Amino acid sequence: MQPLRSTGPGEPDRPLPIAQVSTGMTVVDAAGDEVGTVTAVEMPGTEVRPDVPEEQAVRLMAEGYLRAGGTGLLATAWYAGGSQVADVTTTAEEGVVTLTADKHQLHRAG
Repeated sequence: MQPLRSTGPGEPDRPLPIAQVSTGMTVVDAAGDEVGTVTAVEMPGTEVRPDVPEEQAVRLMAEGYLRAGGTGLLATAWYAGGSQVADVTTTAEEGVVTLTADKHQLHRAG
């Protein structure tokens, strides 16, 4: 079952955008710059702790998060909270996650 977001009185609930994210999707920030590829997704309330400082980890675990990163030995991994997912679009070949934040507002892994 996907986590739901209330759309208002008398309107049906919709799945949270984070619930539509899957590994392998391309992630772009609010400016349209590519952040990387989704390597992990956790739904709100997860007990899987991301590799960030404790205060950030608690918030990410509560709202759900995705981990995205580039490729290669020196690639940087980033975490975006579920509330930072603006839109998820999919086609038969690919998926794109658009964030509400720019790359510098994301949580850097490590």
